Amino acid sequence: MSAAPVSFLRSLYFTRFFYYAISAVVGLFVLGFFLPAILFVVKIFFGVLVLFVLIDMATVFQRKNGVVASRSMQEKLSNGSENPVYIYLENHYPFDISAEVMEELPFQFQKRDATFRVRVPKDETKVIEYSLRPTQRGVYSFGAINVLVTGPFQVVKKRYKFGQGQLVPVYPSFIQMRQYELLAASQKLTELGIKRIRRVGHSSEFEQIRNYVAGDDQRTINWKATARRVDLMVNHYQEEKSQQVYCVIDKGRVMEMPFAELSLLDYAINASLVLSNVALKKEDKAGIITFSETLGSVLPAERRSSQLQKILELLYNQKTRFLESDFERLYVTVRSKIKQRSLLLLFTNFETLNGAQRQLPYLRKLAKHHLLLVVFFENTETRELLDKPADSLEAICLKAIAEKFAFEKRQIVKEFSRHGIQSILTPPEKLTVNAINKYLEFKARGML
Repeated sequence: MSAAPVSFLRSLYFTRFFYYAISAVVGLFVLGFFLPAILFVVKIFFGVLVLFVLIDMATVFQRKNGVVASRSMQEKLSNGSENPVYIYLENHYPFDISAEVMEELPFQFQKRDATFRVRVPKDETKVIEYSLRPTQRGVYSFGAINVLVTGPFQVVKKRYKFGQGQLVPVYPSFIQMRQYELLAASQKLTELGIKRIRRVGHSSEFEQIRNYVAGDDQRTINWKATARRVDLMVNHYQEEKSQQVYCVIDKGRVMEMPFAELSLLDYAINASLVLSNVALKKEDKAGIITFSETLGSVLPAERRSSQLQKILELLYNQKTRFLESDFERLYVTVRSKIKQRSLLLLFTNFETLNGAQRQLPYLRKLAKHHLLLVVFFENTETRELLDKPADSLEAICLKAIAEKFAFEKRQIVKEFSRHGIQSILTPPEKLTVNAINKYLEFKARGML
């Protein structure tokens, strides 16, 4: 069989109406053996059906490229965020068409219902918009865009196929990062929970002497300059810059725990990207360290314009390892690689007080040389269990166990505080906001 007939048959489909009609014709023919009087009517009905099929086929197959479809999206998708996707459907037929668009999504989404029914006027383009929320980093392979165009009698469909094998990488949530940037530019960060922190005292960096304006701290008045200018003048200070901020990410098995389809590692990665961007905007140096049972990646803290892209590329390839993390190796690495006092935001997780106490000696050593902030996670399922009323003996037992785990989490915070280690116990969904607030608090208090 030649290529043309094969291509024709592969693109030819029949609607449900056609199959219902054929079933009715067969049934009536069978009935005609017992009632010959209706055979004439059955033949007329069958002839009309064949005529409809031929008209529909002639209509939808009259042009080789009756419709053209294309998919448009960002070159990179943002992990954990809603990413818009657009399908452009152009009608090149000389009449309005009804079309069924079936999108073949990557297997990671586990969705088989991406079907859209649209009507497109002649010589016009219809835009179909939908969104995807990936929950894993990596390369996603999109399949074809299948377009089924129906004939005027709704009997025959012609299938068009476009855009096979489009590969799109999924990176840490740069959409979330841009969201924080835009809100910061419009002074609306409080909408996300970022606190306005009052600066305590002054940093050591003097910037300039300027005229006094209402609201300035009277303790900053420069009396000598005031006497010379016969006008109130104040010393203006700025936050210290070029301080080193490292996001230290634990890739051990404790970070594989899922929440809202994302692992704790992905929450830590997304928060690290946003926090690094904030640090760079504050003119600090941002760096990344990852570790598990072995040392992972080390990106030295820099303030260059290309640093954020380096951070994004580094975080893209991070995967969870399923062994217990080696905090001793982390301490040795930090001592050998980071010579300047820095802010270390350690993203990890502790479920029990014993687990935290095993790593406490290494955390205390890190805190001696750097400002260490340990960020670990609340167990949200435990919290939900505690909020539910206990109406049976089993529920009471489960609630008691949940309370024990929640109590140990609070005890870990107290244990860290007792040894002078800063810590945050946060739900995964509030990780980014809480980490940024703590960083801004350290900057305002001049703790770095």
